[in-house]
Amino acid sequence: MLGVTTLYTIMIVMERIDRKRNAALIGGGQKRIDAQHKRGKLTARERVELLLDKDSFVEYDMFVEHRCSDFGMEEDHNKFAGDSVVTGQGRINGRLVYVFSQDFTVFGGSLSGAHAQKICKIMDQAVMVGAPVIGLNDSGGARIQEGVESLAGYADIFLRNVLASGVVPQISLIMGPCAGGAVYSPALTDFTFMVKDTSYLFITGPDVVKSVTNEDVTQEELGGAKTHTAVSGVAHRAFENDIDALLNLRNFFNFLPLSNQDPAPVTECHDPSDRLVPGLDTIVPFETTKAYDMLDIIQGIVDEREFFEIMPNYAKNIVVGFARMNGRTVGIVGNQPKVASGCLDINSSVKGARFVRFCDAFNIPILTFVDVPGFLPGTSQEYGGIIRHGAKLLFAFAEATVPKITIITRKAYGGAYDVMSSKHLRGDVNYAWPSAEVAVMGAKGAVQIIFRGKSNQAEQEAEYVEKFANPFPAAVRGFVDDIIVPSTTRKRICRDLEVLASKKQTNPWKKHANIPL
Repeated sequence: MLGVTTLYTIMIVMERIDRKRNAALIGGGQKRIDAQHKRGKLTARERVELLLDKDSFVEYDMFVEHRCSDFGMEEDHNKFAGDSVVTGQGRINGRLVYVFSQDFTVFGGSLSGAHAQKICKIMDQAVMVGAPVIGLNDSGGARIQEGVESLAGYADIFLRNVLASGVVPQISLIMGPCAGGAVYSPALTDFTFMVKDTSYLFITGPDVVKSVTNEDVTQEELGGAKTHTAVSGVAHRAFENDIDALLNLRNFFNFLPLSNQDPAPVTECHDPSDRLVPGLDTIVPFETTKAYDMLDIIQGIVDEREFFEIMPNYAKNIVVGFARMNGRTVGIVGNQPKVASGCLDINSSVKGARFVRFCDAFNIPILTFVDVPGFLPGTSQEYGGIIRHGAKLLFAFAEATVPKITIITRKAYGGAYDVMSSKHLRGDVNYAWPSAEVAVMGAKGAVQIIFRGKSNQAEQEAEYVEKFANPFPAAVRGFVDDIIVPSTTRKRICRDLEVLASKKQTNPWKKHANIPL
């Protein structure tokens, strides 16, 4: 008799489990799912399915419910299995990743204590096993009914973002609203991507801005994808829609190691490592004031011309992004002569510094292409702190212990020459093209200072150009290792990366450095 009772009880429990699972799968219900689709957005679960390999998702905490009992929240119709976030682990191209996806159909994806607890659990496990964390953000913010418990949940997540920084890659994809304190979690992660027209990031919304400053501003103008990818620099890239974003994220993930204990990923390469690139021999114009596109050099050199640019619409005078050389992931930094002549300014220095520090944290070799006439002059730059911000890029290159290969394509003037991964900042291999000029400044400015008040300045300028406007002054001092034919650049870099793969270099022990923030 006891056996029959026990079996009946188990059947009741199993039925209840199935009921709860089915309820969790539809989140806030079909009506809200339809509303999500009507906005051109996928649901939290659809996003996870698209991001991860087929049938690889292992869900955690599907039965967790919020614990709030105020304002009628304790009633059954306000309880949802899994609450407002889907969490777990899965695979992207066979490689382990932890994911959380906020469910806007449940209380607008608002963060409760249970929601935060679920996210913290996967973040703790990701750090423990050494795997990246991807957050798919679509949330109205804190769950007001829970008060301070919701705020505590945010702080718990922020702490884990900080502790995981430099340990495992952290990626945020903003796929809906993300407002108030919630914005600081994406800001603490390594990369923040957005979806055009449907995602927003702001501390305070348009209504609060109107009441405090009397400014009329739309959500899109205040915190849309265009604002944050082109004006503020908060987001690293924007995509057309949910599907485009998730497929690009899968591609991007392939460039990254799983943790700081892993080397840069190496994939099978069908592009010959000794391939010559004849077009590079004529890419730099004879007139030093004429622009060219640094992206043409980068794409010509890397495997299959594949370059995943980071922040392509922000601080365009510097180019940063990921590519592969003979199958090995590399980080690329290059001055862009097409924009502001490739001068370094506040925004480009910060953009470059953060990228270099990420590469160094995760064992990704850095290639630097230099064509820089100096730091951008002007009161706005000086008042904005160009000295402090420019020092960030210098600090990042100097601190980096990963393999560093530098190619000077044309100008390398003044302090900017030093900053751009020069031999003096522990550059491992530094090359110059025949068109390179390594000097304190351009010939015209130098002659005006040296020969001020004297006649025949044109003659003196010609003499200065012959003496300094070429790669020899740096080469004879060993500041560049070789002057190379541009078409052989890919071949040389691939060979050097092979040699430097076993590089071991450490910095003096310290609790942490004090980068000029």
